[in-house]
Amino acid sequence: MQGSGPSQDVLSDVLRSIRFSGSVQFCFMPSGDWKTDPKASLRSIGAAGNIIPFHIVVHGECWIRMKDREFSAGEGDVLVFPFGAPHDLGSGNGSTLINPISDLPARPWRELPVVRYGETATPTRILCGYLNCDALDFRPMRAALPDVIHVRTKSSNEAAWLRAALKQIVLESDQPRPGGLSMLERLTEIVFIEILRHQILMTPPEAAGWLAALTDPALARCLALLHDAPERNWTVNRLSAAAGLSRSTLMERFETKLNTSPMRYLRDWRLCLASIALATTVKPIASIAEQAGYGTEAAFNRAFSRAYGLPPAAFRRQARKAANAAV
Repeated sequence: MQGSGPSQDVLSDVLRSIRFSGSVQFCFMPSGDWKTDPKASLRSIGAAGNIIPFHIVVHGECWIRMKDREFSAGEGDVLVFPFGAPHDLGSGNGSTLINPISDLPARPWRELPVVRYGETATPTRILCGYLNCDALDFRPMRAALPDVIHVRTKSSNEAAWLRAALKQIVLESDQPRPGGLSMLERLTEIVFIEILRHQILMTPPEAAGWLAALTDPALARCLALLHDAPERNWTVNRLSAAAGLSRSTLMERFETKLNTSPMRYLRDWRLCLASIALATTVKPIASIAEQAGYGTEAAFNRAFSRAYGLPPAAFRRQARKAANAAV
């Protein structure tokens, strides 16, 4: 990676603008031959919106099966599923079917719930949960993420900080204190951000996509400008001058790395910010439309509907309904 300053600035701008809500929901400790029930769903315990499930293997090992692959995970591994891709976890031949989600105690929880299966003295221990992340509504970022992110913290020199965060999560789980569940939520967010930073560091220079663009100093500088002042009346000429690139080089870099143009990228970011404003504020839609760079509310309605499948007013109602259901 050629310098981390601009990359971190863009990532910080995106994550600062986007809502996070996450928590380690439960711990399950199976032993022997076992397999999780493929019908289990985090939605049954109140997960709503753009949820990103994750598993942290605290002790032992297991296998993970997805539609097109199978791989193993061991102690210290973190598994993140940005789009909630269906998957099973298990050990051995998976002869015993378990459903930790359905076996959880009724909410609310004062402490992290633990579900145990089997009698073995040293069972596998896995922390499970989800992160609700509006970042998935930002199309360039969404397109850059794989179906599963698997980080082996014990064997990665670049994951030292992540190992420390996981150690703190385990400590908060094992030694409950007042405010522990809230602390786990914050730690979950930190782990997700650190995993994104890890992905950037691991992205090869020849790769394409949003994370790869952050490793290109000139592109990262250009993206930082767009994210720092999305309301500005940007043009390709202004951006190319500010980024120190010719107009044609800037356009080529965007198409090669991001499969979009600078102006389409700016439009996507403005609409993403508008979706957050609709979901989290009571600002009039006309005001949000103006802030997103649209001269009329009607033009904003058309653009937003194309991007999100719903007009702004309906999107706001749906977001509020989801937020109320998650409480």
